[in-house]
Amino acid sequence: MDFELKGKKTIVSAGGSGIGLTIVEEFIKQGVSVSTCDIDENRIQELRRKYPQINAEVIDVGDELAVKEFCIKSIEFLGGLDCLVNNAGVAGPTLSIEEIDAEDWSHCLNVCLSSQFYFVKSCLKQLRRSSSASIINLSSAAGQFGFALRTPYASAKWGVIGLTKSLSIELGKDKIRVNAILPGLVAGDRQQNVLRNKAQMLGKSFNEVEEEAFSFTSIKEYVDAQDIADQIMYLTSDAGKHISGQAISIDCDTKMLL
Repeated sequence: MDFELKGKKTIVSAGGSGIGLTIVEEFIKQGVSVSTCDIDENRIQELRRKYPQINAEVIDVGDELAVKEFCIKSIEFLGGLDCLVNNAGVAGPTLSIEEIDAEDWSHCLNVCLSSQFYFVKSCLKQLRRSSSASIINLSSAAGQFGFALRTPYASAKWGVIGLTKSLSIELGKDKIRVNAILPGLVAGDRQQNVLRNKAQMLGKSFNEVEEEAFSFTSIKEYVDAQDIADQIMYLTSDAGKHISGQAISIDCDTKMLL
């Protein structure tokens, strides 16, 4: 589908694999100029090889100075900025609350939540200059449900929604749209690893844990990363020019997480 985005300029965090890579590739298909980053050097090298027209850098999104320097370089490369997609995240530990180290807690919140603050702060001046600016923050179904054994991740993703709602109000006067996407069970290695870790923690089989997860969804399927990318294209386009402050679920109607 053509979302009429040709000529726009975007930054996507953590674009080396999974959802982020799908978002980057869809923006490229739409004729959007892209700058992205990832902590994995091999993934960045592959992006540079496959898409020499984009800017791709190795950075730790939990490092505020590194994010600031990346955004400065990206905006110079792009010649401006219309859209920021805060995609970076980590799964965090799968443990009971008393077993979680403070360091692991802080790392999960820093990557999943604080990095979004770093990117917004670094990009806001340029976004204000765009005639159709938008910020899209990746939250999760865990951002609206409690999630036993995944408290750092859920806490961070709830925080993303609070950040999104607050920024929508604050930046409305600048006509900058701010929305959050809440994926459910997304097909791919990351979700498989989460389910495997949970199965091991609970002493269950992978199939048991997967079946239990699907028991809480109306549609018994994994979400495809392309579904998320397509929603982001829509929100970035002029068709989404009056959509802001929303927490949009793409989760096959998830009822709860356990």
